[in-house]
Amino acid sequence: MLRRCLAEEPGAWKDFVDRFIGLFTHVIHHTAHGRSIRVSDSDVDDLLSEVFLVLLANDYRVLRNFRGNSSLATYLTVVSRRVVVKKMVERRMAEALGHVSTRSKLESIPEEPTRQQQMVDDQEEIQNMIKQLPPADARIVEQYHLQGKSYQQISSDLDIPENSIGPTLSRARNRMRDNKSKTRSL
Repeated sequence: MLRRCLAEEPGAWKDFVDRFIGLFTHVIHHTAHGRSIRVSDSDVDDLLSEVFLVLLANDYRVLRNFRGNSSLATYLTVVSRRVVVKKMVERRMAEALGHVSTRSKLESIPEEPTRQQQMVDDQEEIQNMIKQLPPADARIVEQYHLQGKSYQQISSDLDIPENSIGPTLSRARNRMRDNKSKTRSL
C-alpha cells in the first residue's frame, strides 16, 4: 500500500486514508486524554488535517523515510503523535498568551476564573523542575516537551546523536518525578 501511495497510483491515497484514519483518530484522543485536554469533533478534524499535511509535505517525505524497522502502523503512530503533541503545545502556548480561545462562540459555559492562572502555574512548575536537571538534559526536555520538537530536530539543534535523546528524556522524566515525590513528602 505504501509503495502504491508513493507511486501515486489511482485510489492508493484513499485506501491509505481509509486504513489509517482510525489509528490517527485514536492517537489524537489518547494524546488529548493523556494531557487532560478535551477535544471536540472539530479539533479532531483539525488535528487529522495537520497529520495528513505532514504526511503529504515535501512529496511524501515522511512516508519515504519509513525504513521498515517497525510496522508501518507503529511508525505512523509515532509520527502522528509528534504532530498532535506539537499542535497541542502550540495551542496551549497561544491560549496562555491570550491569542486564542478554546471556547466556541456557541458555548455558554463560564470560564473558570483560576484556569488561566493554573496554566501559568503549571508552566512555572515545569520550568522549575527542568531547572533541577543538568543543563544538557534540560535543553533536551524543553525542546521535546515544551517546544514539541522531534528527535531529529533536537539532534540537529543540539548537535547530539539522535539515538541518545530517548534515554536522556527517560532519565530526566524519572529524575523530575523523583524530585516531585520528594517535594510532596516534605
